[in-house]
Order: sequence, then C-alpha cells, then structure tokens
Amino acid sequence: MSTYSMSGAAGRMGRAIIACQKQAGLELVGALEHPGSEHLGQDAGNLAGIGELGISITSNAKKALEKAGAVIDFSSPENTLALAEVCSETGTGLVVGTTGFNEAQKKKLQDFSGKIALLISPNMSLGVNVLFHLTRMAAQVLGPDYAAEVTEIHHRHKKDAPSGTAVKLLEILEEQFGLGADDVVHGRSGITGERPRDQIGSHALRGGDVVGDHTVFLLGEGERIEITHRAASRSTFAMGALRAAKWLNGQKPGLYSMDSVLGLS
Repeated sequence: MSTYSMSGAAGRMGRAIIACQKQAGLELVGALEHPGSEHLGQDAGNLAGIGELGISITSNAKKALEKAGAVIDFSSPENTLALAEVCSETGTGLVVGTTGFNEAQKKKLQDFSGKIALLISPNMSLGVNVLFHLTRMAAQVLGPDYAAEVTEIHHRHKKDAPSGTAVKLLEILEEQFGLGADDVVHGRSGITGERPRDQIGSHALRGGDVVGDHTVFLLGEGERIEITHRAASRSTFAMGALRAAKWLNGQKPGLYSMDSVLGLS
C-alpha cells in the first residue's frame, strides 16, 4: 500500500484528508504540525474522527517523513518551504496544496523540483481541475472580445484573497488574452469609468461556512457564459490530494500538477 505523511494534520484540510485515506487506499505513516500547536502528541486518527491510528502528531519533520512515500502539505508558505528543504534531504515526494505564496516564495519552491518529485496545485478537486480546462477552452474560442470576470466565495476563516484557485483562473485568462497580472482589477468602487477591454475583474466574498465557490464570467454583447464550480464538502479536495500523493509515490524528481495525475498534460 502507498504511504503518506500529512503536514498540517490538525487543520481543516489535514483532518479531512486523514478521514478519507482508507477510501483512497493510502496509509498514514506520519503527521506534522508547527512547534506551537496545541495538538502535538495527539493521535492523528482521533483528531480526524476516525479512531486511533497509532500516529502521534509531531513537529519533527524528519521523523514524520521517515516512512512516507509522499507528504501532503496544507500549511503556510513559510512552513511549506521549510518542509521542501527536509524533503530534499529525505527524497520524499511533496504534494503542495498550500496557497498564498508570493512570487519569490513560489520560485524558491519550484526550484526544489530538481531534487524531489514536487506536485503543486491550488485546488486538488477533480471538478475544479475540469473548471480550469473549460475556462481555457472557452477563453481560446471566445477571445478578448468577451470581458472576463472571476468571483469566489469562501468561509469567513479563510486567510488569503483571492483564493489560490481564483489566482489560477486569472492566470489562465491572462495567458489566453495576452494580458498580465497588472491588468487584473481586484474589486471596484467609486467612479471607475468605462470598463477597458484589456482588463480582468476579480472579486472575493467571505462569510459563513462556504467551502468554496468559483465562477468565471465571459461577457459578450447579447450573451454571457458562466462556468461555476461549487464545493459542498472538503472531501472532494481530500480525495484529490490523496490521489495525487498515491500517484507521486515513486515518481522521479520534477515539477508536476494535477494535469499529470489526471492524464491531461
């Protein structure tokens, strides 16, 4: 059976992933949290609500990774980079679901792909990865004559905006329309004037317990297309992350995405 460790084991996504592992056919062999976590020493299975697994949560990354074929990380950019350094020493494959990286951090993370099998995805859901492809296809066909806007909704606890998924959607639209990050406007207020053709709008809503909704609008004269993905449960992300970790077990060093896992690249 393929093995994995969980970084961010006490977080919402970490617990959801551990809860789904049996269904995905993986075995948890290590659970990692930051040094100040109140959950250190607790059993990861108990915390995930599936009963005792005999895996205690630790802050020692090398200990958490020693038996793992891959590690799934949902933590923070700083913790992810520190974990990637340890993975480069142990040879452990790394699945990164963490979001909120700045450009320098993103570049530093990608550089580790020369030493380890590294899979980075802002969203592990199979449906969201189909959303990425549908967005690319629609933008290719319609072109920049159709105004593009991206909206996303998440629970009030989410710390970054726009979401990593929204950022990926914006990057797809920028690429297809020949635009750059400077052409994206995040929200609008006041007297903004007429909307320029070479602009993409981004809007983030926060509140309640929304797991994650994303909609791409392509607005033309006399018609519009809306492509929407709504997540009702974190289990969709969890199963995708576990599928990625299972695929990454035994892969050679390189930079991968969910496209690689799904055979879309």
